[in-house]
Amino acid sequence: MFWRGASTPRYLYIRMTTEAVLSGYRQRRDELHAGLARLRSSRMAASGFFGCATVAAVVLAVFALAMHRVVPLVYSLAVLPVALYCGRKCLRRNSDLRKTLRLARYYEQAVARVEGAWAGAGVDGELFARSNHLYGRDLNVLGEGSLFELLCTCRTEIGRRSLANYLLDAPLPEEAIERQKAVQELHGRTDLREQISALGEFSFQESTSAAFADWMELPRVRVHSRLRAMALTTSALFVLLLIGAGGLFPWAHWVLLPLWAGSLLAVHAVIGLLYRDRVLASLPRTRALGLEIGVLRDGLKILQTQQFQSATLRRIVELVREGNPTPKIGRLARLIYALTERDRDAVYAISRALLVGTQVFLTIEKWREQHSASLAQWLSAWGEFEALLALAGYSYEHPENTFPRLLDTEVAFEGRELGHPLLPAAVCVRNDVSLNGKKRLYVVSGSNMAGKSTLLRTIGLNAVLAYAGAPVPGKSLSLSLFSVCASLSVVDSLLNGKSKFFAEMDRLRQTIEAAMESRPALFLIDEILSGTNSRDRRAAAEAIVRTLVECGALGLLSTHDLALTELPDLPGMHGTNVHMGSRDGSDPLDFDFLLKPGITAESSALEIARLAGVPV
Repeated sequence: MFWRGASTPRYLYIRMTTEAVLSGYRQRRDELHAGLARLRSSRMAASGFFGCATVAAVVLAVFALAMHRVVPLVYSLAVLPVALYCGRKCLRRNSDLRKTLRLARYYEQAVARVEGAWAGAGVDGELFARSNHLYGRDLNVLGEGSLFELLCTCRTEIGRRSLANYLLDAPLPEEAIERQKAVQELHGRTDLREQISALGEFSFQESTSAAFADWMELPRVRVHSRLRAMALTTSALFVLLLIGAGGLFPWAHWVLLPLWAGSLLAVHAVIGLLYRDRVLASLPRTRALGLEIGVLRDGLKILQTQQFQSATLRRIVELVREGNPTPKIGRLARLIYALTERDRDAVYAISRALLVGTQVFLTIEKWREQHSASLAQWLSAWGEFEALLALAGYSYEHPENTFPRLLDTEVAFEGRELGHPLLPAAVCVRNDVSLNGKKRLYVVSGSNMAGKSTLLRTIGLNAVLAYAGAPVPGKSLSLSLFSVCASLSVVDSLLNGKSKFFAEMDRLRQTIEAAMESRPALFLIDEILSGTNSRDRRAAAEAIVRTLVECGALGLLSTHDLALTELPDLPGMHGTNVHMGSRDGSDPLDFDFLLKPGITAESSALEIARLAGVPV
């Protein structure tokens, strides 16, 4: 079947058609739905047999008690193995049913992504938004209907955070190239993506970086080995005393038993009081970690068994294998479970008497002392792996996309037939863009709704995808490693006392500062300084753009103000005028969204006002 990527060479990049991908997803979804029906039927049968066997055992037991001289009671026990077998089978069917249901939902979402019905149905990534980021809000990287929501198929919050970091932070050139190779290798591993999506017994089980960070940031408690040994010894002696009370000790020693037991309990009380505050302070965070550690353990177990060829994936797997985290994290999970279960009513008294909580706490502290540094590395490795797997899923679901070429010897952004990553292929209009050392500036003029802002976002989002290691919607793209800076959706802030004009000036200042750093800047500015008069806008825009160009930056400036179309012709600007508008000029609202040379001669403001019902 198509999703069994392991049947093909691991590093063979196979380009399928979108129709083939969609057909395969639908086939797998339908198989899972058929499996759900079979599992429900099997569970119902197992439940029925379990109920019948249980009732039969009870009836036989009652009959045996009533007729004990005729039917021995032991006969009723013969039905119990059948009841236990059916009960166990019912539990297994419940577990299989939950897993299959989650997989069916996973493929339903996959079908929706390929069909273009994904917006608002996934994870929007708002949790990872950064204030004053140079392009996060402006390019729709995060939020509902964002690039993050389209890409994110990560099982855990750790992976989602790593994916957000991929999209918000530009890597070194060699790192971006290695990411591409890793994504290409994972491209066809639908089997691996399916395994990861099914991690955990329940869908609500998580692994969040905050839970692990909070736990690792708890104040360290120094664990004295002699104190641990003494607590273990006194607990063992107390157990022996309890056993002795059952008849192992001579009657002569019963007089001494209360004294011995009281002494041991006094020692436990002293040790318990010594660590009481620290145990109680750590319990909430430790218990929270216990709910999330299982998914990470199972995921790392899968990761340890993989064989990869790309350098990034080999580094991730080797990092995990060297630490052998599965048994260590499994032990931590068992310790946390024991710490939580000690408060059960059935064992409350004995756990307090044996100092179970304190001893488990000290063992957990010892584990944290030994493995906290390794745990941070395992979390980082897992997050990076999930991010790469999500990008590979995007690559698989968009076979028409191409991997960009990253340049390290020249400053350029040159793309052929680039499309907006968030638009369906059926309605996406593609454009050519060529910015380089000789042509550093596009001044894009055009009427409202002609597609200028979408063009700027197309360029910015394709750069973000390229740096993350993903393919882009276009025939080809060659680009340098830029600091992407966008000013498209800057708004005022009542809380911070900033007007829209001041907020835009602050963003432009950040853009100039980024351009003055070692890495060149790619600036995308929509309607520059629209909050001031034309004369001031013309003078300020010239100063800003000239500073950016002189710093080696490339970029686009969109505007309705035709006075700004003079900028490309000024000495040292290295720019050109382009525009977007209607198809043939006969209908100002009949846009083709194509980039054309020259300055626009159209205006659609009055037509749009009439269309909206405004009397003009």
